[in-house]
Amino acid sequence: MITYQTRTSPVKRFAFASTALVFVVSCLVAAIAQTPRRVIIDTDPGVDDAMAILLALNSPELKVEALTVVPGNVDGRQGLENALKIVSLAGRCDVAVASGAKHPLNQKLITAQFWHGPNGLAGVELPASKCSADSRFGPDLIVETVHKYPHEVTLIPVGPLTNIALAVSKDPSIAGLIKDIVIMGGSISGGNVDGAAEANIYNDPEAAAIVFNAGWTVTMIGSDVGERTILTRKHLAELQAQHGPESDFIAKLADFYITRSEKSGYSGAAMYDPLAVATVIDPSLVSLKQMHVDVETKGEFTRGETVANRMGSNENNVLHGDHYEIEGVIELKPNALVCLASDANRFLQLFTDRIKGK
Repeated sequence: MITYQTRTSPVKRFAFASTALVFVVSCLVAAIAQTPRRVIIDTDPGVDDAMAILLALNSPELKVEALTVVPGNVDGRQGLENALKIVSLAGRCDVAVASGAKHPLNQKLITAQFWHGPNGLAGVELPASKCSADSRFGPDLIVETVHKYPHEVTLIPVGPLTNIALAVSKDPSIAGLIKDIVIMGGSISGGNVDGAAEANIYNDPEAAAIVFNAGWTVTMIGSDVGERTILTRKHLAELQAQHGPESDFIAKLADFYITRSEKSGYSGAAMYDPLAVATVIDPSLVSLKQMHVDVETKGEFTRGETVANRMGSNENNVLHGDHYEIEGVIELKPNALVCLASDANRFLQLFTDRIKGK
């Protein structure tokens, strides 16, 4: 009996191996794309903070590892209570919630009940939280989590930058270990506190200066873009039409927020903090530009201003006798990706869809 051994040609073997390799790579890419991004939200839970937190908790693209509470819209005690009630409402006691700094680094705290209501949540009283606070100090929790998941954690500070400054000052190595830092803060076209400064930076300029100079690249979602990303009564009606514990809560917040904003001449509510969270969910929602950003800490009229260098250089002035002459320019290393615009309609659709689902 004669047996025949079939041989596969080298070309066919190569084609098969190539196809298998492409399949494996495709599977790996798909798995990576589906892996939620670990985030820590540093927050001073007011109205838009609550919106941002619930957007994050209802987005499969994100894995919220922790909320760290910073004083800002409300004091730290009220902020911790608000944060615990929000995660409890969402049924997410698995998320660590930790108290942080009690006051800014170098000035007295300025709270914002005028904009956010007496309890920071538009006066809406949520049920007592079923969740317990984490015993760790917020900045320590940030440092521990970043070391636990090196190059995986994105920080999303949506309040004053006190906790972030304390964390990176205690352990500067985290600047090279985070995946990204996306802040809601600053502006390159005037402030919302006064003519120069945005509220989160104004509430702790020294902390902001530390953060912008920590050695990482800060993605800056400023108030100027937030004020062009407006939640209107049309969006409010969509939220009110879909009932559920979270959507009803957000609808009440939105009604208060829109009404307060209309009294100040806005056509709706600026979605400051939710836009920062949405930028992590889908970076294509915003356009960004590399810039070098400094924080003014001494100016009489400009304290808290984020001074963005859009040219990437400063003129080099050299003394010649009794005067200076410009001798070229000094190149500046970018330290920020500054948000210039948002796709407001697509963002608002994302926000309302995620909240209506709850």
